[in-house]
Amino acid sequence: MAARLFFAPMFEQIVIVGGGQAGMQAADTLRRRGFAGRLTLIGEESCHPYQRPPLSKKYLAGALERERLSLRPAQFFAEHGVQAHFGRRVTDIAPHQHHVRLDDGLVLPYDALLLATGSRPRRLGVPGADLAGVHYLRTLADCDRIRAECSPGRRLLVIGGGYIGLEVAATARELGLEVTVLEMAERVMSRVTCPEVSAFYESEHARRGVHIRCRETVRALHGNGAGRVRAVLTEQGGEYPADLVVVGVGVVPAEELAKAAGLECENGVVTDVHCRTSDAAIYAAGDCASHLNRQYGRHLRLESVDNAFEQGTTVALNLLGTPTAHDKVPWFWSDQYDLKLIIVGVAQAYDRMILRGDPAMRSFSVCYLRGGELVAMDTVNSPKDQMGARKLIALHARPNPDKLADPQVALKDTL
Repeated sequence: MAARLFFAPMFEQIVIVGGGQAGMQAADTLRRRGFAGRLTLIGEESCHPYQRPPLSKKYLAGALERERLSLRPAQFFAEHGVQAHFGRRVTDIAPHQHHVRLDDGLVLPYDALLLATGSRPRRLGVPGADLAGVHYLRTLADCDRIRAECSPGRRLLVIGGGYIGLEVAATARELGLEVTVLEMAERVMSRVTCPEVSAFYESEHARRGVHIRCRETVRALHGNGAGRVRAVLTEQGGEYPADLVVVGVGVVPAEELAKAAGLECENGVVTDVHCRTSDAAIYAAGDCASHLNRQYGRHLRLESVDNAFEQGTTVALNLLGTPTAHDKVPWFWSDQYDLKLIIVGVAQAYDRMILRGDPAMRSFSVCYLRGGELVAMDTVNSPKDQMGARKLIALHARPNPDKLADPQVALKDTL
């Protein structure tokens, strides 16, 4: 994307498409930082914006009330003059006319537009995928449907051994279900972590009675004759009985609106460091955005609450005339049982991995280096390391490998 000069905007009408973390954070920041113009937020779900991470954990387990999921109190919109359209969908964007059209025919003009449309679950394209009892987990309604079927003793089959699949497996096992996880790769979480961390989590799940089967590719889902799933068949010849199935095989960016509007898209809506798209009046933030990341010198699309929060803030500041680059070190987390995995940075194209601590102690870290530079770190129940990692990675630090391998040496003392 070609660089553009930044100029102080004079906006009277800002429209935000998407009621998730990025959209809400942008709206909140705009109002709290003094934007006095017309501010509109459009969300496809009929309920008020809410947190998604608890859906695979505490909310699914019944340990968190629905009301506590809300990102902002219900009165936020009226108190801050945000015109909200919930349960509505934007059908098209007219960049030259500077307006969006909703599915009820309403046309909303804008001076600046933020696309915070998020992502949606990748669908399972095999026979039987539409049987009753087959679920995807992305929305509150999805979670409510899964919760209604999570009775002790029932057999849950999880397709996909990534964050969502393993979090659902852990929660369901603690609820008393019999749980099996099918993963087509050779190990779980292979896209985001190293073999040592994968092996640790496979062992922890097995210890609690979860059956993980890797190198299994789903061929079909079979029903019971009444339209409900009863088993999952794999290309390797396996047949796994199931009373319910949760599919967690990744997500895809919700970029259809942007593509139809002629915006540059490549695994997400392409943006510069200021979160601007190829149209100077349109920004993108959150799971749908592929932003130019200055830390790693390339475009990244990150599926992270923290990233959505930071990008939402960045867009708001830029719209207010304060030039702000999105340059935070990304981080991600996953709660499974009493284990908190926090990944700081992006562990791609590393050439050295250093284990820091003993996995048997259930508190350790894995350091990823490229050309001697610390580019990422996985931490399991190790809060001091994850906090230190954020600082060192942001500094492009080149720590001493011997000191890095010693968990008794603080990260700040490894330089």
